[in-house]
Amino acid sequence: MSVVIDTHTHAISSDKQRYPLAPVGGHQSEWSAKRPTTYEALLDSMDAAGIARAVVVQASTVYGNDNSYVVEAVRSHPDRFAGVFSIDVLADDAVSQMQRWLDAGLAGLRLFTTGSTMPGQAGWLDDERSFPVWDYAQRHGVSICLQMTAQGIPALLNMLSRFPDSRVLLDHLARPDLAGGPPYEAAAPLFSLASHAGVFLKLTNRTIAEAARGASTSEAFFPRVLDAFGAHRIAWGSNFPAAEGALPQLLAQARESLSMLPADALDAIFGGTARTIYPQLRA
Repeated sequence: MSVVIDTHTHAISSDKQRYPLAPVGGHQSEWSAKRPTTYEALLDSMDAAGIARAVVVQASTVYGNDNSYVVEAVRSHPDRFAGVFSIDVLADDAVSQMQRWLDAGLAGLRLFTTGSTMPGQAGWLDDERSFPVWDYAQRHGVSICLQMTAQGIPALLNMLSRFPDSRVLLDHLARPDLAGGPPYEAAAPLFSLASHAGVFLKLTNRTIAEAARGASTSEAFFPRVLDAFGAHRIAWGSNFPAAEGALPQLLAQARESLSMLPADALDAIFGGTARTIYPQLRA
Protein backbone atom coordinates (compact mmCIF):
# COMPACT_ATOMS: atom_id res chain seq x y z
CA MET A 1 0.00 0.00 0.00
CA SER A 2 1.30 3.45 -0.90
CA VAL A 3 2.04 6.12 1.67
CA VAL A 4 -1.15 7.90 2.77
CA ILE A 5 -1.13 11.67 3.26
CA ASP A 6 -4.12 13.52 4.73
CA THR A 7 -4.32 17.06 3.31
CA HIS A 8 -7.01 18.41 5.63
CA THR A 9 -6.85 18.06 9.40
CA HIS A 10 -7.25 20.54 12.24
CA ALA A 11 -5.68 20.76 15.67
CA ILE A 12 -7.08 22.54 18.74
CA SER A 13 -5.00 23.21 21.85
CA SER A 14 -6.31 22.41 25.32
CA ASP A 15 -4.45 25.50 26.62
CA LYS A 16 -6.76 28.49 26.10
CA GLN A 17 -4.40 30.82 27.94
CA ARG A 18 -1.52 30.19 25.61
CA TYR A 19 -3.76 29.85 22.56
CA PRO A 20 -6.80 32.07 23.18
CA LEU A 21 -9.95 31.76 21.11
CA ALA A 22 -10.29 34.39 18.37
CA PRO A 23 -12.66 32.84 15.79
CA VAL A 24 -13.31 34.55 12.48
CA GLY A 25 -16.73 36.18 12.61
CA GLY A 26 -16.66 36.10 16.42
CA HIS A 27 -18.28 32.67 16.80
CA GLN A 28 -16.44 29.45 17.51
CA SER A 29 -17.43 26.50 15.31
CA GLU A 30 -19.58 23.84 16.92
CA TRP A 31 -17.28 20.99 15.92
CA SER A 32 -14.24 22.55 17.59
CA ALA A 33 -16.12 23.03 20.84
CA LYS A 34 -17.47 19.45 20.80
CA ARG A 35 -14.45 17.60 19.36
CA PRO A 36 -11.28 19.57 20.15
CA THR A 37 -8.28 17.49 19.14
CA THR A 38 -4.71 18.38 20.06
CA TYR A 39 -1.94 17.66 17.59
CA GLU A 40 -0.73 14.88 19.90
CA ALA A 41 -4.16 13.26 19.73
CA LEU A 42 -4.17 13.82 15.97
CA LEU A 43 -0.88 11.92 15.74
CA ASP A 44 -2.38 9.00 17.68
CA SER A 45 -5.33 8.94 15.28
CA MET A 46 -2.99 9.04 12.28
CA ASP A 47 -1.05 6.11 13.66
CA ALA A 48 -4.27 4.17 14.19
CA ALA A 49 -5.34 4.87 10.62
CA GLY A 50 -1.97 4.16 9.03
CA ILE A 51 -1.57 7.75 7.80
CA ALA A 52 2.07 8.74 7.36
CA ARG A 53 1.76 12.51 7.16
CA ALA A 54 -0.91 15.18 7.46
CA VAL A 55 -1.44 18.82 6.65
CA VAL A 56 -2.66 20.76 9.68
CA VAL A 57 -4.92 23.50 8.33
CA GLN A 58 -5.47 26.61 10.43
CA ALA A 59 -8.77 26.35 12.31
CA SER A 60 -10.06 29.79 11.35
CA THR A 61 -13.28 29.28 13.31
CA VAL A 62 -11.20 28.85 16.47
CA TYR A 63 -8.08 31.01 16.17
CA GLY A 64 -8.79 33.39 13.30
CA ASN A 65 -5.44 34.41 11.82
CA ASP A 66 -3.27 33.47 14.80
CA ASN A 67 -1.53 30.40 13.42
CA SER A 68 0.71 29.79 16.45
CA TYR A 69 -0.67 26.36 17.31
CA VAL A 70 -0.17 25.10 13.75
CA VAL A 71 3.43 26.32 14.00
CA GLU A 72 3.90 24.39 17.26
CA ALA A 73 2.52 21.21 15.67
CA VAL A 74 4.86 21.45 12.67
CA ARG A 75 7.90 22.32 14.75
CA SER A 76 7.21 19.47 17.17
CA HIS A 77 6.76 16.88 14.41
CA PRO A 78 8.23 18.13 11.12
CA ASP A 79 8.46 14.53 9.91
CA ARG A 80 4.68 14.10 10.23
CA PHE A 81 3.07 17.50 9.75
CA ALA A 82 2.99 20.34 7.24
CA GLY A 83 1.05 23.47 8.10
CA VAL A 84 -1.33 25.85 6.33
CA PHE A 85 -1.90 29.35 7.71
CA SER A 86 -4.51 32.09 7.38
CA ILE A 87 -4.00 35.85 7.15
CA ASP A 88 -6.09 38.92 6.40
CA VAL A 89 -5.20 39.26 2.73
CA LEU A 90 -6.84 42.72 2.59
CA ALA A 91 -4.56 44.17 5.28
CA ASP A 92 -1.81 46.62 4.36
CA ASP A 93 0.81 44.28 5.83
CA ALA A 94 -0.62 41.09 4.34
CA VAL A 95 2.57 40.15 2.47
CA SER A 96 4.65 40.68 5.61
CA GLN A 97 2.25 38.49 7.57
CA MET A 98 2.51 35.85 4.87
CA GLN A 99 6.30 35.93 5.02
CA ARG A 100 6.14 35.68 8.82
CA TRP A 101 4.25 32.39 8.78
CA LEU A 102 6.28 30.96 5.92
CA ASP A 103 9.46 31.82 7.82
CA ALA A 104 7.97 30.01 10.82
CA GLY A 105 7.93 26.82 8.77
CA LEU A 106 4.40 26.70 7.38
CA ALA A 107 3.80 25.49 3.85
CA GLY A 108 0.72 27.15 2.40
CA LEU A 109 -1.98 29.81 2.71
CA ARG A 110 -5.67 29.31 3.36
CA LEU A 111 -8.33 31.84 2.39
CA PHE A 112 -11.49 31.37 4.42
CA THR A 113 -14.36 32.92 2.47
CA THR A 114 -17.19 30.78 3.86
CA GLY A 115 -17.74 28.06 6.42
CA SER A 116 -19.58 27.00 9.54
CA THR A 117 -19.46 30.44 11.16
CA MET A 118 -19.64 32.32 7.82
CA PRO A 119 -22.39 30.55 5.87
CA GLY A 120 -22.52 33.02 2.95
CA GLN A 121 -19.86 33.30 0.25
CA ALA A 122 -17.74 36.37 1.05
CA GLY A 123 -17.26 38.82 -1.80
CA TRP A 124 -13.62 39.77 -1.25
CA LEU A 125 -11.89 36.90 -3.06
CA ASP A 126 -10.94 39.02 -6.07
CA ASP A 127 -10.56 42.31 -4.18
CA GLU A 128 -7.59 44.18 -5.63
CA ARG A 129 -6.18 44.65 -2.12
CA SER A 130 -5.38 40.92 -2.14
CA PHE A 131 -3.36 41.12 -5.37
CA PRO A 132 0.04 41.53 -3.64
CA VAL A 133 -0.52 38.27 -1.72
CA TRP A 134 -1.51 36.38 -4.87
CA ASP A 135 1.49 37.82 -6.69
CA TYR A 136 3.84 36.73 -3.90
CA ALA A 137 2.31 33.25 -3.79
CA GLN A 138 2.62 32.87 -7.55
CA ARG A 139 6.25 34.00 -7.64
CA HIS A 140 7.29 31.77 -4.72
CA GLY A 141 5.22 28.68 -5.49
CA VAL A 142 3.04 28.94 -2.39
CA SER A 143 -0.21 26.98 -2.69
CA ILE A 144 -3.43 28.78 -1.81
CA CYS A 145 -6.11 26.63 -0.21
CA LEU A 146 -9.62 28.04 -0.73
CA GLN A 147 -12.53 27.45 1.62
CA MET A 148 -15.30 28.66 -0.68
CA THR A 149 -18.56 27.75 -2.39
CA ALA A 150 -19.30 27.41 -6.08
CA GLN A 151 -20.63 30.97 -5.94
CA GLY A 152 -17.04 32.14 -5.60
CA ILE A 153 -15.84 30.48 -8.81
CA PRO A 154 -16.37 33.57 -11.04
CA ALA A 155 -14.14 35.56 -8.66
CA LEU A 156 -11.59 32.74 -8.71
CA LEU A 157 -11.60 32.75 -12.51
CA ASN A 158 -10.87 36.47 -12.36
CA MET A 159 -7.88 35.82 -10.11
CA LEU A 160 -6.63 32.99 -12.31
CA SER A 161 -6.72 35.32 -15.31
CA ARG A 162 -4.53 37.78 -13.39
CA PHE A 163 -2.28 35.15 -11.78
CA PRO A 164 -2.32 32.24 -14.23
CA ASP A 165 0.59 30.40 -12.62
CA SER A 166 -1.10 30.24 -9.21
CA ARG A 167 -1.54 26.86 -7.52
CA VAL A 168 -4.90 26.70 -5.73
CA LEU A 169 -6.55 23.87 -3.85
CA LEU A 170 -10.35 23.87 -3.51
CA ASP A 171 -11.55 22.60 -0.14
CA HIS A 172 -14.43 20.14 -0.56
CA LEU A 173 -14.31 20.73 -4.36
CA ALA A 174 -15.79 24.20 -3.62
CA ARG A 175 -18.97 22.50 -2.38
CA PRO A 176 -20.72 21.74 -5.69
CA ASP A 177 -24.43 20.86 -5.85
CA LEU A 178 -24.52 17.25 -7.06
CA ALA A 179 -28.03 16.20 -6.01
CA GLY A 180 -29.36 16.47 -9.57
CA GLY A 181 -27.09 13.65 -10.63
CA PRO A 182 -25.64 13.09 -14.11
CA PRO A 183 -24.83 14.99 -16.24
CA TYR A 184 -24.18 17.28 -13.24
CA GLU A 185 -25.31 20.50 -14.88
CA ALA A 186 -25.41 22.26 -11.50
CA ALA A 187 -21.69 21.47 -11.08
CA ALA A 188 -20.74 23.10 -14.39
CA PRO A 189 -18.84 25.92 -12.58
CA LEU A 190 -16.58 23.31 -10.97
CA PHE A 191 -15.86 21.54 -14.24
CA SER A 192 -15.15 24.90 -15.88
CA LEU A 193 -11.97 25.02 -13.78
CA ALA A 194 -10.56 21.82 -15.27
CA SER A 195 -8.78 23.71 -18.05
CA HIS A 196 -6.73 25.66 -15.46
CA ALA A 197 -3.72 23.46 -14.74
CA GLY A 198 -3.03 25.13 -11.39
CA VAL A 199 -6.42 24.25 -9.90
CA PHE A 200 -6.35 21.22 -7.59
CA LEU A 201 -9.26 19.55 -5.78
CA LYS A 202 -9.39 18.53 -2.14
CA LEU A 203 -11.76 15.59 -1.87
CA THR A 204 -13.18 15.27 1.65
CA ASN A 205 -15.97 13.68 3.65
CA ARG A 206 -18.22 16.54 2.53
CA THR A 207 -17.58 15.64 -1.11
CA ILE A 208 -18.28 11.97 -0.45
CA ALA A 209 -21.58 12.76 1.26
CA GLU A 210 -22.62 15.17 -1.52
CA ALA A 211 -21.72 12.63 -4.22
CA ALA A 212 -24.27 10.22 -2.70
CA ARG A 213 -27.06 12.79 -2.31
CA GLY A 214 -30.24 12.83 -4.39
CA ALA A 215 -29.80 11.36 -7.87
CA SER A 216 -26.01 11.32 -7.60
CA THR A 217 -23.87 8.29 -6.85
CA SER A 218 -20.17 7.90 -6.14
CA GLU A 219 -19.92 5.57 -9.14
CA ALA A 220 -21.25 8.32 -11.43
CA PHE A 221 -19.49 11.36 -10.00
CA PHE A 222 -15.94 10.40 -9.09
CA PRO A 223 -14.98 8.89 -12.47
CA ARG A 224 -16.34 12.07 -14.04
CA VAL A 225 -14.11 14.22 -11.83
CA LEU A 226 -11.13 11.98 -12.48
CA ASP A 227 -11.67 12.26 -16.24
CA ALA A 228 -11.91 16.05 -16.07
CA PHE A 229 -9.06 16.88 -13.70
CA GLY A 230 -6.80 13.82 -13.58
CA ALA A 231 -5.67 12.08 -10.40
CA HIS A 232 -2.54 14.25 -10.26
CA ARG A 233 -4.81 17.20 -9.38
CA ILE A 234 -7.00 15.49 -6.75
CA ALA A 235 -5.97 15.00 -3.11
CA TRP A 236 -7.83 13.38 -0.23
CA GLY A 237 -8.39 15.15 3.07
CA SER A 238 -10.25 13.70 6.05
CA ASN A 239 -11.52 17.00 7.52
CA PHE A 240 -10.82 15.41 10.93
CA PRO A 241 -11.97 16.31 13.57
CA ALA A 242 -14.47 18.69 11.97
CA ALA A 243 -15.86 15.56 10.36
CA GLU A 244 -17.61 13.28 12.81
CA GLY A 245 -16.10 9.85 13.29
CA ALA A 246 -12.69 8.36 13.99
CA LEU A 247 -9.90 8.97 11.51
CA PRO A 248 -9.49 5.28 10.56
CA GLN A 249 -13.22 5.22 9.79
CA LEU A 250 -13.03 8.37 7.65
CA LEU A 251 -10.15 6.90 5.63
CA ALA A 252 -11.99 3.62 5.17
CA GLN A 253 -15.13 5.44 4.00
CA ALA A 254 -13.09 7.42 1.48
CA ARG A 255 -11.38 4.30 0.14
CA GLU A 256 -14.73 2.54 -0.24
CA SER A 257 -16.36 5.51 -1.97
CA LEU A 258 -13.49 5.76 -4.48
CA SER A 259 -13.00 2.02 -4.94
CA MET A 260 -14.18 2.15 -8.56
CA LEU A 261 -11.12 4.22 -9.56
CA PRO A 262 -7.90 2.66 -10.91
CA ALA A 263 -5.16 1.77 -8.43
CA ASP A 264 -2.69 4.33 -9.78
CA ALA A 265 -5.31 7.07 -9.43
CA LEU A 266 -5.97 6.05 -5.84
CA ASP A 267 -2.24 6.19 -5.09
CA ALA A 268 -2.17 9.79 -6.32
CA ILE A 269 -5.36 10.84 -4.55
CA PHE A 270 -4.33 9.34 -1.19
CA GLY A 271 -0.73 10.54 -1.25
CA GLY A 272 1.07 11.49 -4.42
CA THR A 273 -0.84 14.66 -5.30
CA ALA A 274 -0.31 16.09 -1.82
CA ARG A 275 3.44 16.25 -2.49
CA THR A 276 2.84 18.39 -5.56
CA ILE A 277 0.65 20.82 -3.67
CA TYR A 278 2.95 21.00 -0.64
CA PRO A 279 6.53 20.13 -1.68
CA GLN A 280 7.58 20.11 1.98
CA LEU A 281 5.83 16.73 2.23
CA ARG A 282 8.47 15.21 -0.05
CA ALA A 283 11.14 15.54 2.63
